[in-house]
Amino acid sequence: MDNALDFTGKVALVTGGGKGVGKGITECFLAAGADVVICGRNAPDALPQANGRSAHFVTCDVRDYEQVEACVDATMEKFGRLDVLVNNAGGAPYAEAATASPRFSESIIKLNLIAPLNFAQVANRVMQKQDSGGSIINIASVSTIRPSPGTAAYGAAKAGLVNLGTSLAVEWGPRVRVNALVVGLTVTEQAHLHYGDDAGIAAVGATIPLGRMAVPEDIGNACLFLASPLSSYVSGTSFAVHGGGEKPAFLAAANVKD
Repeated sequence: MDNALDFTGKVALVTGGGKGVGKGITECFLAAGADVVICGRNAPDALPQANGRSAHFVTCDVRDYEQVEACVDATMEKFGRLDVLVNNAGGAPYAEAATASPRFSESIIKLNLIAPLNFAQVANRVMQKQDSGGSIINIASVSTIRPSPGTAAYGAAKAGLVNLGTSLAVEWGPRVRVNALVVGLTVTEQAHLHYGDDAGIAAVGATIPLGRMAVPEDIGNACLFLASPLSSYVSGTSFAVHGGGEKPAFLAAANVKD
């Protein structure tokens, strides 16, 4: 198993792979030797690179089923196979549940749950025909396992994404494995929009047991493991990458004396 993390000759498709967590995932697969296709509505300013190799970009709105099919077709036309799908594209702006419009909530659920299901379905068609099968990894969030005030529809969709993987793993095994990553707070190029300046980011990181927020490479390395032979008996589960989670609020509030 010395070369278990060598993806030379393998092809990975990372949705939203041009920025943020997706870029980190893409760079990890490139560094491991894989050919990587990334997709999004707009091309990134610069394609992710590693070891002198670049990702291949395909324009695709993951919410449009025909564009999803075209993206997978383009991947097959260029590389002839698809070994790994990472459903990374997603997200949600802040919106209070009491005033969010039905159209807004539906759009968030479509992006974070329906789109990954559709992409997984199309990728599975290809993977089932390959002798080596394939691996599908859905990027979920700690909003899956704790309250998500201000992003309630997002949290519900991500929780649904985790459950979805348990069903798909049963339906599509043994040839295709399906797993989810429960991703914690992560520092990306837009972290300041959520956590403030460097001092704010450091303060938030200090609340995490491992003493820091994740970086995209942390998520990418977990994806490599789940896509590799090292996890050949892992399917239908969720894998937490959150630095130990969040300290319970009651610990700071309690005033019990020894």
